[in-house]
Amino acid sequence: MQRSLDSTTLEGCGGDGVFLDFAPKRVLGLRRAAIFEQGTAVYSLGMDIKLNGGCSATPRHGRHLWLPFSVIGSLNGVHMFGQNLEMQLSSARTENTTVVWKSFHDSITLIVLSSEVGISELRLERLLQMVFGAMVLLVGLEELTNIRNVERLKKDLRASYCLIDSFLGDSELIGDLTQCVDCVIPPEGSLLQEALSGFAEAVGTAFVSLVVSGRVVAATEGWWRLGTPEAVLLPWLVGSLPPQTARDYPVYLPHGSPTVPHRLLTLTLLPSLELCLLCGPSPPLSQLYPQLLERWWQPLLDPLRACLPLGPRALPSGFRLHTDILGLLLLHLELKRCLFTVEPLGDKEPSPEQRRRLLRNFYTLVTSTHFPPEPGPPEKTEDEVYQAQLPRACYLVLGTEEPGTGVRLVALQLGLRRLLLLLSPQSPTHGLRSLATHTLHALTPLL
Repeated sequence: MQRSLDSTTLEGCGGDGVFLDFAPKRVLGLRRAAIFEQGTAVYSLGMDIKLNGGCSATPRHGRHLWLPFSVIGSLNGVHMFGQNLEMQLSSARTENTTVVWKSFHDSITLIVLSSEVGISELRLERLLQMVFGAMVLLVGLEELTNIRNVERLKKDLRASYCLIDSFLGDSELIGDLTQCVDCVIPPEGSLLQEALSGFAEAVGTAFVSLVVSGRVVAATEGWWRLGTPEAVLLPWLVGSLPPQTARDYPVYLPHGSPTVPHRLLTLTLLPSLELCLLCGPSPPLSQLYPQLLERWWQPLLDPLRACLPLGPRALPSGFRLHTDILGLLLLHLELKRCLFTVEPLGDKEPSPEQRRRLLRNFYTLVTSTHFPPEPGPPEKTEDEVYQAQLPRACYLVLGTEEPGTGVRLVALQLGLRRLLLLLSPQSPTHGLRSLATHTLHALTPLL
């Protein structure tokens, strides 16, 4: 349900910004929060838990701001008031702020505030899902739902700050919103896939992937079978960490193993290109580096180097797109993988940051309004299968429809694939569907 809040309730939240409150049911108070600046947007993030004394955890970067307890108390109080009446308060809007609440495991409630104009509840809900997933990934579900040592939890939560901060910034990835794994298409994918499978067999694990700048280049079948959200979170985590030659990182799998940790091993093959393994107590990191690396990956140095430019572009350099395309998002709804790039014609307006923002906003619009929910029933009738094969499309023109002004956005869904395109002002509106159809057919063999 939605309830309106008086704008004075949010007074003191710092104008433009996002505030997240991590609050178990027995909240007694909020100690401290922090704000940090990313480009033109200002975000506020607080993770404060008060249990029998208190736990105040604050991100390490940015300017710090003390928020009045009345603000957070009001937001948490109105949510708890609804629960006592057996009503679920999920979102509210004021004149210039959107608020979303979400509870997890009947233990922790996350609250997000955003003053971005027109932001959707879908986007904020998925942000909260990713934030909680990041906390489980690095702390474990047991520590979050059954708090025994407040000071230890305070210390452990610091490990998640870098990952959570990356969700709030202007990321080049989009898996946090689509809940699909950000991927790239290497020019020599079969060679890399063969080496990856052989390497996985040699080290004795089924979960191995190649990741460039937080995007999956290639992965074993076991890695692709990872559930949501860990399939999205693991490469995102690797891309958000400072560069390091090798890592042995304990992680929990929010879907597959939320209470028993696994080891995430990462080995840097080239700058921004890392080999990732998910395993148990063995093998030791010393066994992998450098003997096995040289055996399996030294012969593939040139194909590996060809993966480095794929971070921002996602597509091989030889793959040609229409000159009107400024950015694209391709999703495979069953495999939960996506290709996202704003690099084509990068020297033209709007800027890459604006293009990403436009495609993100358009995705939330078409997902919540124009297309039905992505998951479907396991069995479909013949009529439903036929309907699924019929292409559906919608488009949006920002600015006037005169050629040379504004930008065009078009979405096309055919079967299990959905394509979103950001097009230049020169692209005529009557040709949008035809261009999207042609581009989708060209991209289909890749994903």
